[in-house]
Amino acid sequence: MASSTLELSGLNFNLTEEQQAVREAARDFARTELLPGVIERDNAAKFPTEQVRRMGELGFLGMMVSPDYGGGGMDTVSYVIAMEEISKVDASCSVIMSVNNSLVCWGLEEFGSEQQKQKYLTRLATGEVIGAFCLSEPEAGSDATSQHTTAIDKGDHYLLNGTKNWITNGGSAGVYLVIAQTDLEKKHRGINCLIVEKGQDGFAVGKKEDKMGIRASDTHSLMFTDVKVPKENRIGDDGFGFKFAMSTLNGGRIGIAAQALGIAAGAYERALTYSQERQAFGKKIFDHQAIQFKLAEMATKIEAARLLVYKAARLKDEHNDFVQAAAMAKLFASEVAMWATTEAVQIHGGYGYVKEYHVERFMRDAKITQIYEGTSEIQKLVIARELVK
Repeated sequence: MASSTLELSGLNFNLTEEQQAVREAARDFARTELLPGVIERDNAAKFPTEQVRRMGELGFLGMMVSPDYGGGGMDTVSYVIAMEEISKVDASCSVIMSVNNSLVCWGLEEFGSEQQKQKYLTRLATGEVIGAFCLSEPEAGSDATSQHTTAIDKGDHYLLNGTKNWITNGGSAGVYLVIAQTDLEKKHRGINCLIVEKGQDGFAVGKKEDKMGIRASDTHSLMFTDVKVPKENRIGDDGFGFKFAMSTLNGGRIGIAAQALGIAAGAYERALTYSQERQAFGKKIFDHQAIQFKLAEMATKIEAARLLVYKAARLKDEHNDFVQAAAMAKLFASEVAMWATTEAVQIHGGYGYVKEYHVERFMRDAKITQIYEGTSEIQKLVIARELVK
């Protein structure tokens, strides 16, 4: 396959042979191993245990991690390409993949100690265990500075107490990155990130949330009661936790933007196919201008979202400032996903309202991309602040 090239804002998007191979591998995996049973898993809110195991075997859970720690050593562009293809079929699997790659593995490799990388990152990158990123609380969603979970310094360890909400991989993870307040007087400068393992005394997993979308991924509340966390499990210097969380989320937005892009593209592809099969008033519905206009606008907005996602990924790979680009990509791609999936249902008519045709699931899955890892409103704040820097 010939490489495709695009110039945008001085950036050259030239897909390498490796990146094209990643696309083909992710597309094949999604179609052959994720598509069978995807509706049933959604209906039953069943965690895709076997599919996640295969993602680990195929290298999709540690794509950007250095080979020194068992990862694929790939760039962010390759990662978002794979995220898009997997999200076209199963957004529940792609969010599991996104959290493990963007939030947990990246944060550990970028800011963790060598001991932490050897102990945890190697297992996370290969899928031996999966990770969870624990920031949100009952009273701290978008306002991440208001951490009520506490990590009291006890000399050689911290004593962790509190509750975390809406935690993806909450019940299935083996390694948890927990953001907690150590010194309230220092406000956000008194926050730390601690590595907690499942099974530690005082650590309990709450009920699984019954969600509108991404139902096969598991989302739980987590409770910590006097959990003893050794000092060597703190990431970075004392008080680094808030900066760690924000830096990690900035990169995580690129993964969720890619997920939103994939959801939109998956719905569009099904709508396009359906429009060429379904007949009304004596001809294929694609031949009606009203449907053509819908599909043309869907294709245009999806391509624009793709360019924003690729731009943010490339800026990150080149170690340039990608904060604004990531926020723009996440904001726009998630808005396109919600709009495009609704249009896909409309094109399918009554069939779009039943589960068999997949697009109603895409519509339900799309909504969360406007909410998690920073709501659309938060993205606008981030973009606005970057404009006047």
